[in-house]
Amino acid sequence: MTNEEFQHLLSRGVVMLDGATGTNLQQAGMPIGVCPEKWILENRQVMIDLQRHFVEAGSQILYAPTFTGNRIKLAEYGLDDQLAAINQGLVAISKEAAQGKALVAGDMTMTGQQLYPMGDLTFEELVDVYRQQAKVLYDAGVDLFIVETMMSLQETRACVLAIKEVCDLPIMATLTFEKDGRTLYGTPPEAAVVVLQNLGVDAVGLNCSTGPADMVETVQKMYEYATIPLIAKPNAGLPELDGDKTVYKTTPEAFAQDGRLLIEAGAHIVGGCCGTTPDHIRALHDAVCQLTPKAPHASHHRVLASERQVVEIKLDGSFQVIGERINPTGKKKLQAELRAGKLDMVRTMAREQERNGAAILDVNMGTNGIDEKEMMLKAIYEVTGVSGLPLSIDTSSPDIMEAALRIYPGRALVNSISCETEKRKQLLPVVKKYGAMFIALPVSDAGIPKTLEEKHAVLDELLADAYDHGFTPEDVVVDALVATVGAAPTSALDCMATFSHCKRDLGLATVCGLSNISFGLPDRMYVNATFLSMAIASGLTMAIANPSQDLLMNTAAAANMLMNKEGSDLAYIHRMQYFDKKEAEKKRQEEAELLARQGMPADVAAGESQQTEQGPVNPVYQAVLEGEKDAVVSLAQAELAKGMAPDAVINDLLIPAITKVGDLYDKQVYFLPQLIASANTMETAIAYLEPLIKKAPGQQDMATIVIATVEGDVHDIGKNLVGLMLRNYGYKVIDLGKDVPAGTIIETALREKASVIGLSALMTTTMMHMKDVIAEAADKHYDGKIIIGGAAVTPSFSDEIGADGYSKDAADCVKLVGRLLA
Repeated sequence: MTNEEFQHLLSRGVVMLDGATGTNLQQAGMPIGVCPEKWILENRQVMIDLQRHFVEAGSQILYAPTFTGNRIKLAEYGLDDQLAAINQGLVAISKEAAQGKALVAGDMTMTGQQLYPMGDLTFEELVDVYRQQAKVLYDAGVDLFIVETMMSLQETRACVLAIKEVCDLPIMATLTFEKDGRTLYGTPPEAAVVVLQNLGVDAVGLNCSTGPADMVETVQKMYEYATIPLIAKPNAGLPELDGDKTVYKTTPEAFAQDGRLLIEAGAHIVGGCCGTTPDHIRALHDAVCQLTPKAPHASHHRVLASERQVVEIKLDGSFQVIGERINPTGKKKLQAELRAGKLDMVRTMAREQERNGAAILDVNMGTNGIDEKEMMLKAIYEVTGVSGLPLSIDTSSPDIMEAALRIYPGRALVNSISCETEKRKQLLPVVKKYGAMFIALPVSDAGIPKTLEEKHAVLDELLADAYDHGFTPEDVVVDALVATVGAAPTSALDCMATFSHCKRDLGLATVCGLSNISFGLPDRMYVNATFLSMAIASGLTMAIANPSQDLLMNTAAAANMLMNKEGSDLAYIHRMQYFDKKEAEKKRQEEAELLARQGMPADVAAGESQQTEQGPVNPVYQAVLEGEKDAVVSLAQAELAKGMAPDAVINDLLIPAITKVGDLYDKQVYFLPQLIASANTMETAIAYLEPLIKKAPGQQDMATIVIATVEGDVHDIGKNLVGLMLRNYGYKVIDLGKDVPAGTIIETALREKASVIGLSALMTTTMMHMKDVIAEAADKHYDGKIIIGGAAVTPSFSDEIGADGYSKDAADCVKLVGRLLA
């Protein structure tokens, strides 16, 4: 199927997908815990009948049952060596079912392993895993691809890139979103659509998670940024317990009625996920087939994205700052640290710049004595781990630029592409492949333009080439080439002319290196601030600058307000409140240092200045808060050297820090990557401190907790994080792994005298095994507490099966265990 044929299908109206596979096959006799792909091959007629019923109900695209047909998932059943035969056979089943009346999509999903740096699986290893399956599916004759039920935007990117490196078939991609409106890894729907449509998918959306009515808001958020069709494939409501079975009680009629809301919200392609039968699809088809879907936006927003947020760049919006600090040029300490292979300063600079008001972070690793490519990749991982701001990737090497764009889990800004023939020839295709924006630098083979007219002519040549490569004005930010006014007296005026020309005549955003204007002059900050005010008035969109320079940031906030930029009045007030607090804290610290120099003990002199809004500023506390795993042991050693007892470091610093992290996670200030980083940091510190603690006579050990993923379920990401968090609070955690029978769980709990059993299940089809564990506990007279959690698990399900509690995530589980054992 070509992209043109896919677009033709869409032009005919609403496109219908199929319904659920797993829940329908279980109704037809597929046992829980078997390899679904193998069972389908052994019972092919069951699958053929199901998919034929979907086609008869109106499905135009069938998902081949290759969902977990990658080598990592198949290896869990010892079937990875049969990957080709399995995937080929499953595609053949769907083709036979379709009988030419429906298209067949090769279905791909998560591997269950976590990507580096949270796990051990590298990005390229994952791309290779997906590439292998995609090649088999392509050779088997699928018409298009669907990447579905994705919880990680980065894994989705890996899968999309793998498919695109195999073939040019259309690609659809859908993610699952939690109740808070984000994926498990913290990606909002706006970021998902921005990143994936610019990466080149042909349709994007969401599946699973919830029923159709609860998907409407997410679809609406996606539609605001969408330039491609949107997909919605909801469940038949939330799972409920009916006797010994997990069921979905949303009727076909109710499902169809709510499905109309999805079309009205902006969905163009619809179907059903868990619990939806051919009757649901038939009712949905009848309800929406005559509706006219909303067309995607003809032009896209000028927007960057990280994995956790979007930053929109508006020509008439407030001026924004690209933080310039992560650049070793002129920074001897940073150069030395990079040569030593360390990135502590890089992480600190990222946090500080975000705190000081940067909207984007520039990352440059160009210095002698290091492997720039290796360090750039490490820096991207480190910065994205501590900041949610989008990145500007700053390198003159096309090879390094491609490597960086490939692993960056968002939509980056490339700094920069010049009009030099060889550089633009190399960089424009690369930037387009990875869906980035770029800074256009009007420098040609002849060098820096000597006049304003020459600069604009070079810019026109560069823009024409970019547009020929498929870029739009919204993808480009123009660098005005600021020269020092000391050497070029008209430099400032020429820049104003370029800012104005780009905004009013070309519809382009602009940027400049702000400090260049004052190079070689005394008291440069005043020149920079005045130039900034003039530039903003002339149409400058953003600047590469140091956000810790308060005069510049305050000037920008005031200029935005005086030009009546949207929201700038409150932004100015908030900026000045932040500035006043910053100055007050600086004054307190100066007073404390003065008193300390006069002989007063440092801790007494500091007084209340040891406390900030973030909590105690003790370095150990801060290391856990910021996920500084490599530094935490040496910081703990420093506290011990001052006379602090090992157990006091744990109780007074580590536990309050991880509790604060949990609070930030609950408030969606932190997301899964930060939670894991902080938990790993605390675990490292505790592993060092615990052997140093002398146990008092009669002192009792902390409670023992047994955790497991229930029988038939092979997912354990959430469970592993629960175990990590519980261990950090001092509990003895026994992790039995995944696919664990009820008898094994209870036997272990009794033998180890466990106070709590924690059960996890991702799939609705395996949730019922939690009830088996509770029944086994009663039968064997286990009198401890049993708690449950997982993507499909709800508080009401916990009540129905007689569990002692439900936790929504790892941070909540710690609180629940504390309450139950109090």
